[in-house]
Amino acid sequence: MGNIKAIHGVIGGLAIFFLASCGQTQSANLVSSKTGWNYNDPKLGGYEVTQWQGQLTPPGMTFIEGGRFTMGQTEEDLFQEDNNTPHNVTVSSFYMDQAEVANVDYREYIYWITRVYGQDYPNLIYSALPDTTCWRKGLQYNEPLVEHYFREAGYNYYPVVGVTWKQANDYCAWRTDRVNELILIKAGYQKKNATQTADENFTTKAYTGGQYLGAVGIKRRDLDPTGAGFRTIRQEDGLLLPEVRLPTEAEWEYAALALVGNNPDPDTKRRRGEEVVTDRQVYPWGDNNSTREGLRNQYQGEQLANYQRAGGDYAGVAGGLNDHAFITAPVYSYKPNAFGLYNMAGNVSEWVMDVYRADAPTDQGLNPFRGNVFTKYRALEDGTLDEKDSLGRLSQDLVTQNELADKYVDYRWADQRGRDDDDSTASEFKYTNQNTDESQSKLGSTLVNNDAHVVKGGSWNDRAYYLSPGTRRYFQARHSSSTIGFRCVCDRIAGPTIGSHAGNYFNGKSKR
Repeated sequence: MGNIKAIHGVIGGLAIFFLASCGQTQSANLVSSKTGWNYNDPKLGGYEVTQWQGQLTPPGMTFIEGGRFTMGQTEEDLFQEDNNTPHNVTVSSFYMDQAEVANVDYREYIYWITRVYGQDYPNLIYSALPDTTCWRKGLQYNEPLVEHYFREAGYNYYPVVGVTWKQANDYCAWRTDRVNELILIKAGYQKKNATQTADENFTTKAYTGGQYLGAVGIKRRDLDPTGAGFRTIRQEDGLLLPEVRLPTEAEWEYAALALVGNNPDPDTKRRRGEEVVTDRQVYPWGDNNSTREGLRNQYQGEQLANYQRAGGDYAGVAGGLNDHAFITAPVYSYKPNAFGLYNMAGNVSEWVMDVYRADAPTDQGLNPFRGNVFTKYRALEDGTLDEKDSLGRLSQDLVTQNELADKYVDYRWADQRGRDDDDSTASEFKYTNQNTDESQSKLGSTLVNNDAHVVKGGSWNDRAYYLSPGTRRYFQARHSSSTIGFRCVCDRIAGPTIGSHAGNYFNGKSKR
């Protein structure tokens, strides 16, 4: 609970930063090093360049400094699945939720869409609700959980479950818009507006695309002498945050292992740091290969994660409970890893973005990911964006083969989920679990299809084997479970570390 209060305090304190750093352009006398023309000078055309003040940490998240690590299994492959061969990859820096999305967080989302869309599109509310019947089992009595787990105040800070992969993605999109809307409100460019409805609600893309006006606050001067005099905030202003999304499998596994804790001499203000990791590890809590606290203190012997220790043993015996949780536990329970992330093993497994295939790609060394479906925002013949839809969102279309024909890229289809499936079209082939003549003639029935997404981390219902971040499983994106939740990430812009620029400098600090 202390962490939650601290996060809310950080959010409340952001207003001073916004007003100080996100007003008008920070410097009026920057000069182009290539033309000699002044930036931000309306008498010389008004080309604007903002001096970037650094990226804000999104609410509830912590910074994950990227790097190289050995991705893949660290435990014996008990089921001989051979689906995560160890291989070296590099993950770019990003921000990640300290804890899983909780019931109280997801109910905030449900409340918002009910208020904004409920009158015109009540079906949206129903489609966003978690499936509370996921707690039901044929030979278990779990009706109290069906009735109370999502709504009851006592479960406010327990991880939300019963959410499909698509629902988790929709939550991420909503959270992106709410965070950026609040940034604009705190900076004074938008006023609070609790009467948004249907298509007249704030979305980041509609706003930056000029299709949302809202309750305008401070009007930012447009330095273009041919412009309208004032303008909305643009991406180039460096104020709005990148999208909130699910992590990739590589990002999730990297963050869970938190191998920065195994660097004997990490980078500080006084020293450069060593490019070394002393040991690989099995679990997120460091080189301790036990699931219990090993330090000789008052916590020695305590369980470090919420999981099923043995068949039918979910919490130990009365008077001596081991993990103190029969099902899930509050999201800030147990010991965080070296990145400050909670429950990267146990409590609930978590959705990631990747589509599942049994053979994880081992030849994609930087930010590996299976699941790309490349799109573009729909535009009219004159190149302007098509009007937003009835929900206030900009429409998107798949990139066409004709558009890719003259590009130097390693793909020729927008849908890359089935890439390298050893078929003639490489990316067009789709597995199927439908019992049709066509599917039988190709592969037969299978659950490994483009609807199968990777879930990572063990849950309260799993044995210790699944607590290792290297283990892989999959679940159909349209299904939900009482053992699966999620957390969100946000991309890091520009430099890979906080407080310094990208690259090494040998003659002082970079000018930009």
